[in-house]
Amino acid sequence: MAESRFIHGFHAVAAKLRVDPESILEIHVAAQRGDARARDLLAKAEAAKVRIIPTDAARLDGMAGTHRHQGVVAKIDPRHKVLHLSDILEDLTENALILVLDGITDPHNLGACLRVADAAGVHAVIAPKDRAVGLNATAIKVASGAADTVPYIVVTNLARTLRELQDAGVWCIGAAGEATKTVYEIDQKGPVAWVLGAEGDGLRRLTRETCDELAKIPMHGSVESLNVSVASGICLFEARRQRGA
Repeated sequence: MAESRFIHGFHAVAAKLRVDPESILEIHVAAQRGDARARDLLAKAEAAKVRIIPTDAARLDGMAGTHRHQGVVAKIDPRHKVLHLSDILEDLTENALILVLDGITDPHNLGACLRVADAAGVHAVIAPKDRAVGLNATAIKVASGAADTVPYIVVTNLARTLRELQDAGVWCIGAAGEATKTVYEIDQKGPVAWVLGAEGDGLRRLTRETCDELAKIPMHGSVESLNVSVASGICLFEARRQRGA
């Protein structure tokens, strides 16, 4: 049986309540916290029918593994995951911004991509079940909390998932060095999914062919490619820049 784990901090717990409340077994809150931020979080937890437990600071420190937990720790059942892309798309109140990772086998790269995705306000990260590292302990640690704030969706057929995104009105852009347009020339104001492959190997043929268009990051030095997390950041934050956010 999978062991429960803990997430901590207002941002991480609130995000989990928003995207995957069924995975939260209980929320432990410092008994002395009665401020507006805590009251708002507790109201959301009560609405989601999540058990709330007043807890002393020493126990919170032990569960979180740090004293920097802001007085809130949630116990998570890792067996519960948001697995359906439709659940994410239906709940959006703004144009979608999705990150699709093709063939990322290094957990450090996956964790770094999740951190970038969180910082850019990405609505979901999608990766294939096969030929990918998966969300293991190393990736979760490197993600520094982003593994609990960004929905991570594992799919069996990446090309089919891209077509599902396209059917939902999401424009799929593949990052490829041989593209004629740059990331700065692509209109990203509408719903967008950025599709990136591993450094060196790039996108697989079928993934590349399924994308609506390809774009490149202009390189001005001697290196031919960037680490996938760096490339993700450039692409995603250009989308945010175009949207004025």
